[in-house]
Amino acid sequence: MKTNYLILLCALVGLESGLWAQNTTEIEIQPYLQDAEPHRMTIMWQTNTGGESVVEYGLTPKLGKKASGRDYEIDFSARKIHKVVLEDLKRFTTYYYRVKTGKTRSDIFQFKTPPFVQDEKDFRLVAMSDMQFDSHEPRKFHEIVNQGILPYVEKEYGPKLEEELAFVMVPGDLVQSGSVFHQWKDHFFNPAQKLFSKVPVYPAPGNHEHNSDFYFRYFELPKNGHPAYAEHWWYKDHGNVRIIGLDSNDGYRNLKQQMLWLERVLKETAKNGEIDFVFAQLHHPHKSELWIPGEEEFSTKVVKLLEKFTNDSGKPSIHFYGHTHGYSRGQSRDHKHLMVNVASAGGAIDNWGEFEGRDYEEFSISEDKYGFVLVEVDGDRDNPKFTLKRISRGNTITPEDNVRTDSITVYRKAVLPDTPKAVFPVDESVDFKGFVLKAGDFASSMPHAFHGAAHWQISATTDFKKMVFESWKQFENWYYNENRQKDDDLRDEKVHRLSPNTTYYWRVRYRDQHLNWSHWSDAQEFRTSAKTK
Repeated sequence: MKTNYLILLCALVGLESGLWAQNTTEIEIQPYLQDAEPHRMTIMWQTNTGGESVVEYGLTPKLGKKASGRDYEIDFSARKIHKVVLEDLKRFTTYYYRVKTGKTRSDIFQFKTPPFVQDEKDFRLVAMSDMQFDSHEPRKFHEIVNQGILPYVEKEYGPKLEEELAFVMVPGDLVQSGSVFHQWKDHFFNPAQKLFSKVPVYPAPGNHEHNSDFYFRYFELPKNGHPAYAEHWWYKDHGNVRIIGLDSNDGYRNLKQQMLWLERVLKETAKNGEIDFVFAQLHHPHKSELWIPGEEEFSTKVVKLLEKFTNDSGKPSIHFYGHTHGYSRGQSRDHKHLMVNVASAGGAIDNWGEFEGRDYEEFSISEDKYGFVLVEVDGDRDNPKFTLKRISRGNTITPEDNVRTDSITVYRKAVLPDTPKAVFPVDESVDFKGFVLKAGDFASSMPHAFHGAAHWQISATTDFKKMVFESWKQFENWYYNENRQKDDDLRDEKVHRLSPNTTYYWRVRYRDQHLNWSHWSDAQEFRTSAKTK
């Protein structure tokens, strides 16, 4: 009889424990920040069950205010995503908050609202991509965030992450397969929870997202794109920067609605006196030195629009991308436009020699390493600028601990270098089989400016419409672990065979490291020697 009572008691205890477990709410994805505005912040999180969606917040850790939102399904289980929008916040102000579902509360976190452009506040952002899971390096994205971004920001700027970093841009391939539910929690959100709980994250879809519903449920992106393709393309302003998200994936890159929208946005941005810089992001490269097959024509069209925007408005621009798993930084020849591959934050590195590559003249550096990009934006209305830095974590052969391997500063306003002097040849004869153009020293009134590039042209006509030779060289060209521009002072350029016994005209211009071109030198005439028998 005692045995029967014991069995009954155990069954009741087990039933009660099971019911308790079913009713216990767990936060599976810690709160993360979305769609920040000077007076508004969106907070999202995921729990294992449904229930209330509440954020407690305030200007001190005592909190004191409360806002409610809603939950919605994320898969076919009891799990829910919660979304709460905090309204009527103070601009450029730090808030404390925690989320609450049922009796379950998160830790207390902090965020800082964005400034208005009139506040003239400096800020920083991180750009990284392709953190998709690699079974050979399963904790790489966790490392990029927790041994890379977080300690780097603290060491260089200060311990309060929400004060020192404004937002994160991610141009695609957040997970290995966007249609596999657990990867979002295990491979993207959880490794970066210490970052995303304090700093808003703005992604653009990559090919590995597979246009999944999970992607669009997990993110609350601006709804200012085309209404039929909500969140596929959008823009967001932060201070004096407009960030633009685009969809370069199959099925969307050929939609005329996206290009027409981008044209309209860039046209409006050119006239907008509050925007100094445009930072666009899309997944596929315009050009890829490490992996040519990854290039996409859509991205080339986007680059041409950004170059035109920069040319018409005088406002520098960047397009961030990924897809190729390595870092590259290039710049358009005739425009203040940067092209920056911000991978890899986790995906297996595309090592030199594994795939077809090419040494493009636009690029100053490419490297097969993990890492992230940090951009410092100056909000000064008189002379705003941004500085882009590559922070490397190395690769599996040569690890690196937050080493800065690249940096460039670009100013909104141009201070042109001095016009170079054409030295040789000047009204004289040269060997038609080959000779060397020579120009004078680089000079600029801008402090600390140095010789960044040289552009040489030879034409059969004085208007330079019949070009027979053209060369553009930059002061560095890191390709396949070698600086191919080492020891080139950019003041001379070899010219190979021209037509004999012919009159030509040549000129040169110099660029500084901030992407400012000088005026062209005066055109000089020369003649090639006659062909001997």
